Amino acid sequence: MLQVTDWLAQAAQPAQWPGWAAFAFGVACFAQTDDRRFRWLMAAECLSYAIHFAWLGQPAAAASTGVSLARALVSLRWRSGHLAWAFIAVNAGFAAWFYQGPLSLMPLAASICGTWALFRLQGLAMRALMLGGTLIWVLHNAIAGSVGGTLLELVVAAVNAHTMWQLWRARPPHGPATAD
Repeated sequence: MLQVTDWLAQAAQPAQWPGWAAFAFGVACFAQTDDRRFRWLMAAECLSYAIHFAWLGQPAAAASTGVSLARALVSLRWRSGHLAWAFIAVNAGFAAWFYQGPLSLMPLAASICGTWALFRLQGLAMRALMLGGTLIWVLHNAIAGSVGGTLLELVVAAVNAHTMWQLWRARPPHGPATAD
């Protein structure tokens, strides 16, 4: 794990630049209450992240976020269990192909959360499962040395939690009150 001084020195390196772009797209994504805009911004975040992880020499994470990019775009039009399982299988294949140790499995776990959320859920439930995937990414990125990625996921977790709170507060009442 990097020390704070190492993080600060590393933050300005070219390999971190796409991570900072992913940071901006990710914050905008998880601040959305509109599911369609959420998916578009997630696609932009994933593209930036894939480049970032490739430049950091993390092929499993780069492949996983590349698949997540395709997943976000496909989920704009189609949402089925069959597609969810197909994307999970593709991610599992990449995880096996690029396996370098237990750290390589964390993007797969996070991707499974995101895939199920995007293809099978919506609104508050979708964001709750995405939060689980976010927390896995926090741990992965801290271990992998991704400065922007770690900060991104920490901020995304906070922004997502706030958006979830807004959605929860805005939900309709649970039906009419009945008289005794």
